[in-house]
Amino acid sequence: MDERPVTRYAKAPDGVSLAYQVTGDGPLDLLFVSSLAVPVDLLWDEPSFVRFAKRLGSFSRTVLCEARGVGASGGDYLDSLVEEIADGDLTAVLDASECRRFVLVGNTNAGPTAIHYVGMHPERVSALILINTFAHYVREDDYPWGVSLETLGQATAQLNDLWGTGHRLDIFAPSKADDDAFRVWWARNQRLGVSPDQIIGNYQASCIRDVRRLLPTLVVPTLVLHRQENHFVLAGAGEYLAEHIPGAKFVGLPGADHLFFAGETDALLDEVEEFLTGTRQAPEGDVVTSTILFTDIVASTEHSARVGHRKWTALVHDHDAMVRATLARHRGHEVKTMGDGFLATFDATTRAVRAATEIVAQAKSFDLEVRAGVHNGDVEVRPDDVVGLAVTISKRICDLAGPGELLVSEAVKSHLVGSGIVTSERGTHVLKGVPEQWRLFAVGG
Repeated sequence: MDERPVTRYAKAPDGVSLAYQVTGDGPLDLLFVSSLAVPVDLLWDEPSFVRFAKRLGSFSRTVLCEARGVGASGGDYLDSLVEEIADGDLTAVLDASECRRFVLVGNTNAGPTAIHYVGMHPERVSALILINTFAHYVREDDYPWGVSLETLGQATAQLNDLWGTGHRLDIFAPSKADDDAFRVWWARNQRLGVSPDQIIGNYQASCIRDVRRLLPTLVVPTLVLHRQENHFVLAGAGEYLAEHIPGAKFVGLPGADHLFFAGETDALLDEVEEFLTGTRQAPEGDVVTSTILFTDIVASTEHSARVGHRKWTALVHDHDAMVRATLARHRGHEVKTMGDGFLATFDATTRAVRAATEIVAQAKSFDLEVRAGVHNGDVEVRPDDVVGLAVTISKRICDLAGPGELLVSEAVKSHLVGSGIVTSERGTHVLKGVPEQWRLFAVGG
């Protein structure tokens, strides 16, 4: 059943129609001002956004709005950065959704818009939450947290060439960078959101905005959240906000994802919920200890180009059937396919390793090279997914494996004692987005 909210329209003071949605049934009114130049309707096609919105809606009545010029909204996207127009647009959406006093949330380029609104209308805002955002994006002599004008020019040129292709996920949402389905969805969002010309003009204008002068004037409770390894907007920009907004609270969050609904969102939403309500609810789903297996076909794009689409489709079909049969023999549970590989869980570590070994070996009979990674730890089980740091670690281990290689973590190796499974050390590695260093072992040599 489709649970996405109905899209409605508010009328801006100049008559422009602004698309918005209301979701959730919590006691607080909350306006989420997103900087995403994508249609709000399409966001509900992505499970990670749906989960984020549902969790937010469990303790708030959430209003999601598009900027003018984006998706279903009318008007010119560049006008959304004119402070008087932006203030009028937000007020129109708030009035249409019957929000009298509300929590204002701004992320990325929408942070300055939220800051300006609070400065001009403090009587309507009960609290301000800023996520992965900034007061200014261009580096100055007294402000080292932005980018240089040269870097800004290079980024603008990239936008012109790559907008609508799902580019820069490695920086914008590293946890999604290897998810081909997400990249296709994200690229479609970009194309249907705004044109390349509009995004370039808006990006340039938003980067040179400077609301630093307003920070000391803000008089509402403020929470600043920033992922510490964020390379799109440096954590120092968030710390600057908290240092210059009277009484603001800063929380540095683990992870590198700039996109607010990517990565470990529970940590972010825990902070938001506690700040607004004084308590934290338990995340949805059951937490269990499980062994996680990731597999991946090596150089699949090159192989597909070499053999042709029809033969490649047949190869992948045979590969998938082989993997599913192997999982069934070893009592593994297929969670989902990930690009050209599988994510599966097991309730016994040795069965997971034996299944992975067979998958890697049998792939060779199809003239395919498969790599695999296995780790065990606590995961949150949901109806159609498993999430948690243990899942991320398993994926990172798989990514480090060579063609035809199975790598496992030290935690997995400790469960193989007495099993007859032979391992050899492969050194200590840094896993992208994961704290500390990890000793890895190859199975079978």
